Amino acid sequence: MSSIKYPLHKSLKELLEIANSKFETYFEPVKVGDHCLEILQIKHMDQYIDKLVDEASPGQKIELPFWAKIWPASVLLSYFINSLQAPQEKTTLLEIGAGIGLCGLFAALKGFDVVISDYADDALLFTRINILKNNLQNKAEVAKIDFTRDRLNQKFDYILGSEVLYQEESYRPLVKFLLAHLKSTPRAEIILAKDFRRGAKKFFRLAPKEFKIAEKTIGYRQESEDRSQAERFLCTIYRLHPRRVAAVEN
Repeated sequence: MSSIKYPLHKSLKELLEIANSKFETYFEPVKVGDHCLEILQIKHMDQYIDKLVDEASPGQKIELPFWAKIWPASVLLSYFINSLQAPQEKTTLLEIGAGIGLCGLFAALKGFDVVISDYADDALLFTRINILKNNLQNKAEVAKIDFTRDRLNQKFDYILGSEVLYQEESYRPLVKFLLAHLKSTPRAEIILAKDFRRGAKKFFRLAPKEFKIAEKTIGYRQESEDRSQAERFLCTIYRLHPRRVAAVEN
């Protein structure tokens, strides 16, 4: 794992000051079932992106903060996690490519012991703020992980990923990462969610060699930023179980 550039051990107030020195932010309530979390967002995201583009030099690579967006697939995956039975014993969960960590936060609220990961430092700053804001610091932590190259000294009962299938070159290392970090137990499971329109055909040619895959496509309605209208999305949830499962984890 790589080190994180921000001092995430600091207080909520101090971390908010760091975030607000770079972004104009606000907390948005996100409700899933009977639960509601306060999620840090970039205010006027479209205007912020336009400013980045306008100020960029010709040929300059721009890092757009799409990690800060609350994607429909993340909301839907959070609903799915909320529908699971609450853990009766210690159950570990890793969220990869987490952005602001929405799914992992709802999993922590459900009672899972969660590691929320991303490779973007700003995403991890926002996630740590979200953890503290929602008083989940005893159930969730952050880690800087690039799943195309990093490895952890830990395996998990569950691995979550929302909209992580957007780069074809990452598919093969992602399959290897999932195999390396999922426990070899009957209950171990990987749950991925993506926009129905996103193809990812190559991933679903590779993954079945190692995993049994079940899928379900579900409709979701999301209000616009000004809440004046709602847009309908179709998202697909995939449940992956390793083909080779040990009865007991060594």
